[in-house]
Amino acid sequence: MAKSPARGGKRPGDRDITRNRDASFRYELLETLECGISLTGTEVKALRDGGAHLRDAYAVLRNGELWLVGGHIPPYGNASRWNHSPDRDRKLLAHRRQIDKLAGQIQTKGLTIVPTRMYFNDDSRVKIEVALARGKDRFDKRHTIKERDMARDTAREMGAVRH
Repeated sequence: MAKSPARGGKRPGDRDITRNRDASFRYELLETLECGISLTGTEVKALRDGGAHLRDAYAVLRNGELWLVGGHIPPYGNASRWNHSPDRDRKLLAHRRQIDKLAGQIQTKGLTIVPTRMYFNDDSRVKIEVALARGKDRFDKRHTIKERDMARDTAREMGAVRH
């Protein structure tokens, strides 16, 4: 379970499909993990067209496997009757050691697994970045909003000083 290499979690060749911006507001993100995802051909084509989102998605462990629940990939327009179901559960591909480590941390610490980002890597394969997360309470959310507002005001002041 390695952290993403660069600041912001991006690698040089990665092309974002979608980000779950709400995850960092709702949860305290502890560790990240890059997973593959099992998709059909029409799902990959639909991802290239855009419109996917991870807003209410989460990951669960079922029978020793990691599954993405609630991720939305819109139907592909040119697929006719062979189209995929937009909200179906999708299997995430990770090594057994990584899945076992996640399972142990979820059971002992009361954490959850949240997808934070979906992207195409250098080889044009779809990857999902999931994070081990702890839910924030109302105070933590207010603190996050306050920090964001202060950073925005500081940046605004710095921009006014430069001109």
